[in-house]
Amino acid sequence: MTVAALFEPLMIALILTNLALLVTSRTGVLIRLMALQGAILAFAPLFPPAGVPTHLALLCLAVFAIKAVAFPRLLSRTLRRIDADSRIEPYLGEGLSAAAGIGGLLFSLWLEGRLPVPPGLFAPLLFPAALTTIFTGLILVVTRKNALTQVIGYLAAENGIFLFGAPLSRQGSAWLELSILLDVFVGVFVMGIAIHHINKTFESIDVGRFCTLRD
Repeated sequence: MTVAALFEPLMIALILTNLALLVTSRTGVLIRLMALQGAILAFAPLFPPAGVPTHLALLCLAVFAIKAVAFPRLLSRTLRRIDADSRIEPYLGEGLSAAAGIGGLLFSLWLEGRLPVPPGLFAPLLFPAALTTIFTGLILVVTRKNALTQVIGYLAAENGIFLFGAPLSRQGSAWLELSILLDVFVGVFVMGIAIHHINKTFESIDVGRFCTLRD
């Protein structure tokens, strides 16, 4: 198998991690799946493999360091500090979440063949994998009660946006991508602090209980 032929299996693995994100019932497993997604995304800008520029190799290293190492460690540390229940209590059940994810995948495959995209812009399966990842992140944000799980959903959606920009990374957009990654890092850091303070103030980080607050 050639290096280029590895891209489609990587995209299939990314799609499978999206489905796993929707059906898992443990926050720790979600964090490990996010680390796996980050490792997969670090290789995405390298395709096609011919003539990889130095700035692109550095971008891939930065993506791996931030998405596959830094984010999961930050989330795991936050999970330990807030001492939250590792079980996920979603508004939408695991079966319905998986059905929504599969529906998003089918819609992505349908949409890919109908958008006026220049030929050769997206590698095989890149478009549906990216759009499905965005859908997965949005589903996690909307259907999960735990604030930390919603942060993970936000990261998943950003992973899909990054994958959409991967074909343009060979045009010298490394610094733009790095600035986006740094913005996300700051966002996750701030959200981690917010969750920590919410847990210190209230007995739970279940956002559904905020509706019961009174003056």
